[in-house]
Amino acid sequence: MGDRSARLAVGFSWAGHTIMHLVAALYLTVVLALEKEWGLSYDELIRLWTVGALLIGLGAPLAGWLGDRWSENGMMAVFFLMTGAGAIGCGLARNPDELWLALAVLGLGASIYHPVSMSVVVRNATDRGKAMGWLGIFGTVGIACAGITAGALTDLAGWRAAFLVPGAVCAAFGVALTVLMLTGVVYDREGDRKPQAAPSRGDVYRAFIVLSVTMVCAGLMFNAMQVVLPKLFELRLDGLVGEGTLGIGGLVTLVYLVAAVPQLIGGHLADRYPLKRIYLLCLIAQVPLMALLAVVTGMPVVAAAAAVVISSQIQIPAENLLLARYTPARHRGLAFGAKFVLSFGAGPVAVQMAAWFYERFTGFEALYLTLAALGVVAAAAAVLLPDEGAKAAAPAVPAMPATAAGGD
Repeated sequence: MGDRSARLAVGFSWAGHTIMHLVAALYLTVVLALEKEWGLSYDELIRLWTVGALLIGLGAPLAGWLGDRWSENGMMAVFFLMTGAGAIGCGLARNPDELWLALAVLGLGASIYHPVSMSVVVRNATDRGKAMGWLGIFGTVGIACAGITAGALTDLAGWRAAFLVPGAVCAAFGVALTVLMLTGVVYDREGDRKPQAAPSRGDVYRAFIVLSVTMVCAGLMFNAMQVVLPKLFELRLDGLVGEGTLGIGGLVTLVYLVAAVPQLIGGHLADRYPLKRIYLLCLIAQVPLMALLAVVTGMPVVAAAAAVVISSQIQIPAENLLLARYTPARHRGLAFGAKFVLSFGAGPVAVQMAAWFYERFTGFEALYLTLAALGVVAAAAAVLLPDEGAKAAAPAVPAMPATAAGGD
């Protein structure tokens, strides 16, 4: 990075990725404790996350547009503060009605993160694949830590602490970033550090259509996997890790931590090889792995789950850079917001799928076969992406405050 503001902005983006995924996934493990404390079934409780999951997708385009038009760093501060407030509200909830409302606030706050932070990283990075890989690692750590954080805090201090402690940490980051902005230490950058050649209009339209299909399918696969993994382990491991939430949460953590380094490898590959090839191979790899998860039991289910997550995480830098390649810089936040309408907007659908399959079959065999079929559709669509031409070199843009960012 060329200056202190850029380094800090990217640093908050990286930290925010950990915090966002950690906070957004807490409920998926806490719900196991609420089954016993509130006397409600798993399918009833998991549905309380539907609105929050929906808002993570629906709020993203507006957040990206505000980042483009107002301030990327300002929107990041709002993300930390609102998401933290939602988590604290969850910890204070006294009944299901209060809990789903707090989860909705949490989801709306979390919707800000991806479109804004990815635009920040792309704007400031020269090796974009590597930067996206590191961004992905921080996100993977957040997903991984959610299970063990929720499980440990629930076992040690009750399920409310599982929301209150991470929520307070998230809000503290928002306060810190706000102070740095008000003092002019952090400001928005004008222009990309490494501009790219403009694609043809035909390639833009073609990529938009294809990526819309692949991102919906990939979003359903990722979200359904994340939603059901704690319950899948509880069903398939037959008490191998104990009866509490800590053991199950720890295994979920292990699965996602294993995928952290491969995502960085995916970022390096994205800087060196055609993005289309990387993206397609990762989608193809997930098809047999999802089918395998429909039938395996015992510890092999952990290995199969880890392999699915590794494949999905390697593809993420390539997917994000494909979107950035076929989007004008002035609309990048909005484009990343549209992506998360499609991918994270698939979250509530995945929640309903998980609840429906579990209610009907008391298990997830049919769900994973359905996810394998979605992988086939995504891979078939990815074949139609434009082939990448020669990458034209462009002069670097010097760092400077954006005039609309209020950097002075």
